[in-house]
Amino acid sequence: MALEFVGKLIKVMPEIGGQSAKGPWKKQDFLIEEITGQYPKKACFQAWNEKLELLHKYEIGDELKISFNIESREYNEKWYTELRVWKIDAAGNNSSKPSNSREQSDDFPEVSSFKSSGTEEGDLPF
Repeated sequence: MALEFVGKLIKVMPEIGGQSAKGPWKKQDFLIEEITGQYPKKACFQAWNEKLELLHKYEIGDELKISFNIESREYNEKWYTELRVWKIDAAGNNSSKPSNSREQSDDFPEVSSFKSSGTEEGDLPF
């Protein structure tokens, strides 16, 4: 399931890395705050390896549209969930909309900042 979150970049944590059986890896967490709503929500996302380049294009305060997948894994009988980024786009005032994007009309307001980009299980995010 692929989801999207629109908000303002408010914090970027230090990049970490290591070595696994598959080779070197690097990861960086960052915090996005929802721009709409009476009670704004914050979400911490993870950018891995080549996706770090997408994050490094933006600065604190930029409005972003994050496309991500939710992944959970078990370790020592505890479950860990992460929001793994696969695409980052500018949103709001710091973006130029692509010509093929559909504009949201006032007739159909967005219900939530989280929305599914696929309708069936197994949809590819690209």
